[in-house]
Amino acid sequence: MAPSRAKNSVTGPKRNRPLKKAWRTIRQPLAESRFAKGAIASLFAQVLRFIRLTNLPAKGSASISGGEYKTLEPGIIALWHGQHILAPVFYPKGRPLVAMVSRSADAELNALVVEKFGIEAVRGSGGRDNARHLDKGGAKALIALKKALVAGKNVAMIADIPHGTPRDAGLGIVLLARLSGRPILPTAITTSRRKVLERSWDKTTINLPFGRSSVVVGEPVFVPNDADEAEMERKRQEVTDSLNAATAKAYQLVGSAE
Repeated sequence: MAPSRAKNSVTGPKRNRPLKKAWRTIRQPLAESRFAKGAIASLFAQVLRFIRLTNLPAKGSASISGGEYKTLEPGIIALWHGQHILAPVFYPKGRPLVAMVSRSADAELNALVVEKFGIEAVRGSGGRDNARHLDKGGAKALIALKKALVAGKNVAMIADIPHGTPRDAGLGIVLLARLSGRPILPTAITTSRRKVLERSWDKTTINLPFGRSSVVVGEPVFVPNDADEAEMERKRQEVTDSLNAATAKAYQLVGSAE
């Protein structure tokens, strides 16, 4: 039996090599094709709509389409990496929203998907661990988001730093709150049926249809415009705590733990 298992372990990867080679061959043309990217984004958008349609809201889930949060708008919607996939399809129609999307090539598809829902995408990275040392692209993105808030639009940001410590807010979102004077709204969205990519750094969650959904908006975080470095750090931790609490409650509402 042992030799047989060894043989299978060798032949399995060999069988996958032609598929991997074929994928490498077509990956670059797909990445450069505007038509292909648009078609894939449209498909993803329809999948998200189907997932929402087939996941009824759990009891206690927030109704963000109502007027409950109007007094806090325009606001800064804070989400965790890997937990944000359903945000575009749950965001209420008719309310202007500008979302920060990473400038990486891999995130271009994300930008195209959110635009399918009428959401404006700003490319940049705002989750820095040192708000005084934002790169040029991140600084431009924060300026664009501040202008959107001044214009009365809500904005959405991923709170934690890409490939940093997951579910630990960076200072970028706190800096935007200080500059704009608008509150941070920690928001969690989940479904009872889901697949977690355990090997991903942020444990990306793929939501599945035919279950229940929940949306939780945590305690708003206000940052004074004269906040010093120590106060900024306290507010960063406050965002982390509020968003983690919202996430835990969202999972509880659909009857499961993370």
